[in-house]
Amino acid sequence: SYLKFVANATAFPSEENYDYVIVGGGTAGCPLAATLSQSYKVLLLERGGVPYGRPSLMTQEGFLTTLTNVDAFDSASQSFISEEGVPNARGRVLGGSSTINAGFYSRADPDFYKYSGANWDLRVVNESYEWVERAIVFRPELRNWQSAVRDGLLEAGVDPYNGFSLDHEVGTKIGGSTFDGRGRRHSAADLLNYANASNINVAVYASVERVLLAYSGPLSAIGVVYRDRVGQYHHAMVRENGEVILSAGAIGTPQLLLLSGIGPRPYLSYWGIPVAYHLPYVGQYLYDNPRNGISFVPPVPLEHSLIQVVGITELGAYVEAASNVIPFVSPARSVFIRAPSAPLYLTVATLMEKIVGPQSVGYLRLSSTDVRMNPLVRFNYFSSPIDMERCVNGTRKIGDVLRTRAMADFRFRDWYGVRNFRFVGPALPVDQSDFEQMADFCRRTVSTIWHYHGGCVVGKVVDADYRVYGIRSLRIVDGSTLTISPGTNPQATLMMLGRYVGLKLIKEREVPSEVKSDSGDL
Repeated sequence: SYLKFVANATAFPSEENYDYVIVGGGTAGCPLAATLSQSYKVLLLERGGVPYGRPSLMTQEGFLTTLTNVDAFDSASQSFISEEGVPNARGRVLGGSSTINAGFYSRADPDFYKYSGANWDLRVVNESYEWVERAIVFRPELRNWQSAVRDGLLEAGVDPYNGFSLDHEVGTKIGGSTFDGRGRRHSAADLLNYANASNINVAVYASVERVLLAYSGPLSAIGVVYRDRVGQYHHAMVRENGEVILSAGAIGTPQLLLLSGIGPRPYLSYWGIPVAYHLPYVGQYLYDNPRNGISFVPPVPLEHSLIQVVGITELGAYVEAASNVIPFVSPARSVFIRAPSAPLYLTVATLMEKIVGPQSVGYLRLSSTDVRMNPLVRFNYFSSPIDMERCVNGTRKIGDVLRTRAMADFRFRDWYGVRNFRFVGPALPVDQSDFEQMADFCRRTVSTIWHYHGGCVVGKVVDADYRVYGIRSLRIVDGSTLTISPGTNPQATLMMLGRYVGLKLIKEREVPSEVKSDSGDL
């Protein structure tokens, strides 16, 4: 097991040298570290702990508990609330958000590679996905609710039926899951089992405070400073030709760049942070895919299920479902159940949709110079009319599914024999042909599907090979580089990305150095 090379940061020396220092043992950081360790000495720094010994983390049933049992500094899930008031979550544990998510695994939409702005070799992309899938992806067993959702989607015209598939294709399909047949979670952390144990160290409870830069000669990253649980500082330095790679995610990576003095000059000066390099778009182009939907109590008890079936429509929305996991309780925005009156003892079935994209653009700002504090984020949900149109399309499709024969058994029969759903929280408007009413529903019930991305996007902060503009030996490999969410769920793409960039770096370093070009200044 990978645990043999994982240790608490307190056990690490105050200074050490590595070929690669990777900040963030998450969805992309773990596969990246495992891959680079095949040829180089790697240090992976994770601010959280290991997933073991936390029962709620490792099961589907614990999904909601993990998201609700949060504290300021230690919980595996770190909650944050956007400036719009939408509650959200970020992983703070080895494996990152792949350790706290709903487990749905599906490859990127083929269009993603065309429009991402990055360089791709699709053969290596495919090999990288397969490397991930061999280790942690399973075929889920559908039971009552998910089977009914599949049938309802097909009846509502989301066809063809693509069966079990890891590919992104229009129609209805069963996706992969990172929960195995026994319901036990696997995550990006398990990809560390692929690592060369003699070449890798993983420090947990290691909070990276800033990237260290050398100003003599071309500006370049030479290491990082991190703090352990007892407040001791450590320096992890990179050897010649090595790199610092940030994989701290769409919230953590832009925050760390800003705290390191890399970002818009006036903004850094406002915070009193010495400016190392003026890079105006750090923290800009941040996106989050809104989630909207309905929940109801069925007359029959249902199995516990997270997302397994997905309807990929041609209307710019994906329809997914869960049972007794994510009720949209009052207040409408709450994803985390707070009210003791919430009917937790009842089965709750949920149908939800996520829009493609999105087009609405947000941003991230510092709330403090303490890296442990959440930055301020604003996603500007539905500020783009395209996003609103897609949400209306997606929620109308949910209405279509609710009207199918496949859903009949989930309605209660009233005194007159008429069958109706018992909704928990807001129901869809009665007149679903009325665009304004549907748009109002989208605005009123917006929550997150936890697929936020951007903040250090390709072409603005990093080049097509993920090198930070203007700074040598500094790369970003995580969801902060993405301008669009890559399909139904990003985790497959981000794990692939970690593996892909790792392979690419190994290959590049095998080529004589004079052939390589330096990252251009922006």
